Amino acid sequence: MKRIFLLIATNMAILLVASIVMSILGVNTSTMSGLLVFAAIFGFGGAFISLAISKWMAKKTMGCEVITHPRDNTERWLVETVARQAEQAGIKMPEVAIYQSPEMNAFATGPSKNNSLVAVSSGLLYGMTQDEIEGVLAHEVSHVANGDMVTLTLIQGVVNTFVIFAARVVAGIINNVVSSNSEDGEGLGTFAYMGVVFVLDMLFGILASMIVAYFSRIREFRADEGAARLAGKNKMIAALERLKQGPETGAMPAQMSALGINGKRSMAEFLMSHPPLEKRIAALKNS
Repeated sequence: MKRIFLLIATNMAILLVASIVMSILGVNTSTMSGLLVFAAIFGFGGAFISLAISKWMAKKTMGCEVITHPRDNTERWLVETVARQAEQAGIKMPEVAIYQSPEMNAFATGPSKNNSLVAVSSGLLYGMTQDEIEGVLAHEVSHVANGDMVTLTLIQGVVNTFVIFAARVVAGIINNVVSSNSEDGEGLGTFAYMGVVFVLDMLFGILASMIVAYFSRIREFRADEGAARLAGKNKMIAALERLKQGPETGAMPAQMSALGINGKRSMAEFLMSHPPLEKRIAALKNS
């Protein structure tokens, strides 16, 4: 309910601010309202479609092998650990999967708390101790219990709407300025207008990605805190310390890297989907 309220409140705020700005600029607000509806349909539509197929896409993209019947003691322990943590967190048992990759990583995805997937890489499964793996699994289960997939989808939908809406509003203003300064009263041509919209989509898209990355970093801290409650602070710290010692990530495709426990590093922290491991470890030690 809180997330739905956030969604409605955010879009009403966008509409209000847009209407005020358009009134000041003398633009037809009814046209702008129609544009906002168009932007919201496409902005949220794409985000929710991605959420709906997230489990299927993750399995196909990463080559996940869902454990239906454990083949050995390691797989049995893995499933039993996730089941125990899911019960502690008050969620339905997620599907548990393994994907082949030398890097130590794991992720959680799915359209809802009770329809999710927790997957670990073979590099993590056979490169960490059981205590460290337990910390990683608790982190991913916490993501599911916190509803992070839905929250980020709502945020992505809002910023998608903003990008689509703002790019076309600014392009329209530019077109009006060109038209008013033109001797024949003509504005931008069709191809020129489309080019301006494309460039603005890119520029606003960069800003939007920074906003999404900011909220993604917040959810990582929250999932670390949840893991500390489910598995114990020392196990979560040990897992992060082991990830810190490992090689830099890079095996995950770009569309999946934001889901992993160990995100790709960047020189600019504001572009990172995950906080630096050092900051995550420090936050746990200070909690």
